[in-house]
Amino acid sequence: MVNKKRATRKNPNLSNLILRYLILVAVAFPGLWLFYKIFTPLTAYPVHFILGLFYNSIMLTSTTFLVNDVPIELINACIAGSAYYLLLIFNLSTPGIKIKTRVNAILFSFAAFLILNIIRIVALSSLAISGSSYFDVTHSFFWYGLSTFIVVGIWFAEVKMFKIKEIPLYSDLKSVYKVSHLKK
Repeated sequence: MVNKKRATRKNPNLSNLILRYLILVAVAFPGLWLFYKIFTPLTAYPVHFILGLFYNSIMLTSTTFLVNDVPIELINACIAGSAYYLLLIFNLSTPGIKIKTRVNAILFSFAAFLILNIIRIVALSSLAISGSSYFDVTHSFFWYGLSTFIVVGIWFAEVKMFKIKEIPLYSDLKSVYKVSHLKK
């Protein structure tokens, strides 16, 4: 009887864990298209608007602008769907977060990254428009050096802001191990 109660008590945690990881797989399986579908217009239109405040900007397509005769194209890497997915992984692979807190944390992380990404694209676009010789090195620095730190920085801010106590993935593995047959 004790084992039955223990198994029943653990089921909500197990079903929560399975649901969180199924969501991660479902979102990733079709190639992160959902992130690009949502965040491409949320990135492109504000960038076009901000550039239009300072330059003569014409939107040619939903992701290409002509700014002072300089074409600027936002490709998928500019939108950074994989960064949003990494933030989602951090959020959904962390147990012990109430649903309302989890939703607010995800919204915070996505909004923070969106704002920082728009600022990054506007700054890089300004360098390209001015013909700066620093464009390539700055673009590479943002792409290779700073992008991961921005995502991790947002996660750490989120942990502090939402008082998250668990560790992504590790805490789930630890709880699965506790109820597994591998434990002696």
